[in-house]
Order: sequence, then structure tokens, then C-alpha cells
Amino acid sequence: MTVNIIQADYRNQQHARHVIELLDCYATDPMGGGMALSDFTAQNLVPTLAERHDAFSILAYVDGQPAGLMNCFEGFSTFACRPLINIHDVVVAGEYRGQGLSRKMFDLVEDIAEQKQCCKLTLEVVTGNTTAQAAYERFGFKPYQLDDKHGVAMFWEKSLSS
Repeated sequence: MTVNIIQADYRNQQHARHVIELLDCYATDPMGGGMALSDFTAQNLVPTLAERHDAFSILAYVDGQPAGLMNCFEGFSTFACRPLINIHDVVVAGEYRGQGLSRKMFDLVEDIAEQKQCCKLTLEVVTGNTTAQAAYERFGFKPYQLDDKHGVAMFWEKSLSS
């Protein structure tokens, strides 16, 4: 088995196709919401990501086949006055799970973050995804908490119409 972990080139047609295929794999999974990507997203995501200077994606290949994806965005910590990387999507296609791909993708993201002198990596995970939580803990992640008295930070959202 040959594993190759790379930073995607959004202008590369093959990479672009694999970003969409793998993200759609995640979107249709119950942990991704169970619904396929919209036609709008499938057609516009990669060109939009290519225009952003704060976005990058990691692709994992097993024997030349697309097997994993991470979509990442640079943010900023005001307390540390340094950039951070938010790992927005983590995808390993079902047939490739349990082969250590997510660990290898996280390692590359961490290398990129260190090159950018980031202070931390962040991600979100739903409470019901205990498998992902266990993996993230093994990789050094933990719930965000300033102190015991005030508890763990929660990730909230407000959808906006556009």
C-alpha cells in the first residue's frame, strides 16, 4: 500500500475533482449531515477556495486513489496575536478508515501551521462522533477551556440568508 499526503493545488483539475468527491463523501455521511453537496457548491467551491489566501486543502491518496481530505482556513488569535489554523473538514472515505490516514494529514497540517508560525490548530466535532473525538484526543486536541470554573467553550452558529 502506497500512501501519499499532499497539499492540493486548486488549479489542478484532478485535485479539484478529488476535493469535491471527498467532500461529497463526507456530506452524505450521517456525521456530515447526510445530504449531497448542492450543484452550486460542487461547481463553485474549488474556484472560490483558489481565490482565498487563507485556505488550503490536504489530500490523501492510497495507491493513487483519493482517500482523504482536510479543508483548512487560517484565522487569528487575538490573545496570542498570532495566526491559527482551523481544520474545517476532516474526511477519510469509508474503505480507507483505520489505516492512519487522518494522522498523516494532521501531521502535514501541523507542519504547515508551524511554517506559518501559528499558535494553535482548532476544529469542531459533534458530540455523537466519539470515534473522531478519540482520534483527535490521540492527536493532542482537547476541548477548549480557559479555566474549570467557566467550563468548556461551545461552538454555536447562526445561519444567514443570502
